[in-house]
Amino acid sequence: MSLIIPANYEPKLSIRETEEAIRYIRETFQDEIGKELNLQRMSAPMFVEQSTGLNDNLNGTEAPVSFTMKDLPGETIEIVHSLAKWKRFALKKYGFGLHEGLYTNMNAIRKDEDLDNFHSIYVDQWDWEKVIAKEERTEETLRATVRQVFKVIKHMEHEVWYKFPQAVYHLPDEIHFVTTQELEDRWPDLTPMEREDKIAKEQGCVFVMKIGDKLQRSGEPHDGRAPDYDDWSLNGDIIFWYEPLQTKLEVSSMGIRVDEQSMAEQLAKANATDRAELPFHRDLLAGKMPYTIGGGIGQSRLCMLLLGKAHVGEVQASIWPEAMKEECAKAKIQLL
Repeated sequence: MSLIIPANYEPKLSIRETEEAIRYIRETFQDEIGKELNLQRMSAPMFVEQSTGLNDNLNGTEAPVSFTMKDLPGETIEIVHSLAKWKRFALKKYGFGLHEGLYTNMNAIRKDEDLDNFHSIYVDQWDWEKVIAKEERTEETLRATVRQVFKVIKHMEHEVWYKFPQAVYHLPDEIHFVTTQELEDRWPDLTPMEREDKIAKEQGCVFVMKIGDKLQRSGEPHDGRAPDYDDWSLNGDIIFWYEPLQTKLEVSSMGIRVDEQSMAEQLAKANATDRAELPFHRDLLAGKMPYTIGGGIGQSRLCMLLLGKAHVGEVQASIWPEAMKEECAKAKIQLL
């Protein structure tokens, strides 16, 4: 557990006003991102069968919350970490065509999360996925889609300013692009997260590209990524410099998804070739899945960013250690 306490923090909205702002941001943003990216809202599972291989393995070290059910003897059911693979499966199952996509409300429990101002064991995000052509699996497609997502986030600032002018946090006017290798080359003596802080403060908002593969100098990945959904050469995170806490704030992780070749290569690099026998992976390696781009956009993170909040617990109801609750109360941070 770690906690940043901003000096002289004063909530701009009461708890009830904050709840109204949360409702407005969530409802408005999902409509706008759906229109911008041509996405249809779809219902999604909160849990999946372990044997399908559809759950997100995240960094490979986090254990999902799991249980059994009476009518499926011998099967382990897992609460999702995210819907990264399920979305691609759904696009095929429901017959989505080229440049059509879906978004869904994804709610997850990540019980091994390290708690701080931005991280909770409860994760709520808009998970989205869109069909693209194989020849569109390019950095140009990725950058264009990132700019679309940023455009909607920036427009939400203006929408929130109109309804809650006293509370809105002002965002930079553009997003910049940088690769993890460029960051390592520029600041080789810093940790990957320190590099992200540096570039976010310098640029205001940045898309950090190519996460998951080993870097040339250190021989270590910038950050962990599961090998079976993002193509590590065509992915990244949208990161803002967040002045209230003097640190970076990641709002979205997204990327062009693996094709047959990149999945096989990444499974080998991750020592996870055993996954190739799972139903989802088997179909993908056989060329039976659509080529897609997709990502997740944090709902509470976006509310926190747009409202200038000091703690994600001000915009979502979760569980926090007593020591954190006491520190927050002293600092006027109103945990829900």
